[in-house]
Amino acid sequence: MRSPRAQLVLQSLGFISGFIIWVLLAALLPFIKEDIPLTAAQATWVAAIPVILGSVMRIPLGYLTSLYGARLVFMGSFLFSVLPIWILARAGSFFDLVVGGFFLGVAGAVFAIGVTSLPRYFPPSQQGLANGIYGMGNVGTAITTFFAPMLAVHWGWRTTILSTLSLVALMVLAFIFLGDAREARSPMSLAEGFKALYRRALLWLYSLFYFVTFGSFVAFTVYLTNFLVGEYGLDKVDAGWRTAGFIALATLARPIGGWLSDLRNPYVVLSFSFGGLALAGVLLSFAQEIILFSAGALLVAAAAGLGNGAVFKLVPHSFKGPYLGLVNGVVGMFGGLGGFFPPLVLTYVKLLTGQYAIGFMALSVFAVANFVLTLWLWFGTRALVEEEKVT
Repeated sequence: MRSPRAQLVLQSLGFISGFIIWVLLAALLPFIKEDIPLTAAQATWVAAIPVILGSVMRIPLGYLTSLYGARLVFMGSFLFSVLPIWILARAGSFFDLVVGGFFLGVAGAVFAIGVTSLPRYFPPSQQGLANGIYGMGNVGTAITTFFAPMLAVHWGWRTTILSTLSLVALMVLAFIFLGDAREARSPMSLAEGFKALYRRALLWLYSLFYFVTFGSFVAFTVYLTNFLVGEYGLDKVDAGWRTAGFIALATLARPIGGWLSDLRNPYVVLSFSFGGLALAGVLLSFAQEIILFSAGALLVAAAAGLGNGAVFKLVPHSFKGPYLGLVNGVVGMFGGLGGFFPPLVLTYVKLLTGQYAIGFMALSVFAVANFVLTLWLWFGTRALVEEEKVT
């Protein structure tokens, strides 16, 4: 077995690369709209559509990682991403963007690979930090939102998309030569796994928590650049930098959330996360000026990052052995889907009411509901955590 630290570095680079590819459409949307006419609703769909497959595919990728190990699953995911990159570079219509963006979602599903594989290399006392460090792969979205607009200014958006093929080739070669071919595996049928898990309350509670925490991160990642350009009239590159700053803060907060969850009760960390998200939703609802909006968005980033780290301390603590890959896939899927719906809700709320306040206030409502559930688990059902462990 190769060094745990080496696998943490390699798989984190794989995660970063996958997320670089995953958010290409959202980062380049202001440039794409100059060549391909899109309504406001169509633009939102184009930005959000990669989230669908990026969410749903986390279940099979987590399961396949349990069967075949991270090396082969990472390689297969990157090779598949060649297809949507090629489609998008040649896109000429809304339909082309939707099809290419849908399959591009596979790159966003690679998250489930590392969170299934890496806990096998670390003791329980270090799994929160290890998953938190791996979770910093979110920075891939910051790299894209920061650099893609600048490259598009000089190269054009189509060439910028094609340039990611070199990254695909690099990562495939890295996993061929540096991946752990002897990684421990946990064979289990998919039907057997769902039968053992679907009645476990913690599976659905953790999925709900991640729906809000990671969903908030994804929603702002795919929507913020286009929102800042359209609502506040910012330059496309400036909007990309601001979005990259949001992502960077959320990414840095994630390992802190995992580390704090190793030291303290993860539910304490989650309670602060949901409290922060509730406050942020209120700030965003009343933000008329960009300064107040920025403060609310940065609070979302910090709170969501802490919550993401806490959830993936809880998952390997409560679900072990052959079930971990499937659980990671289910929880990850709900987290991704949590980022799909808010941009659509915000767009249609604006069309119906002329403002975004109701849409942002919904974030506060969801956060408060999860805050109450977190307190319930923290104070009232500690025995449930022990009973629900899958061994």
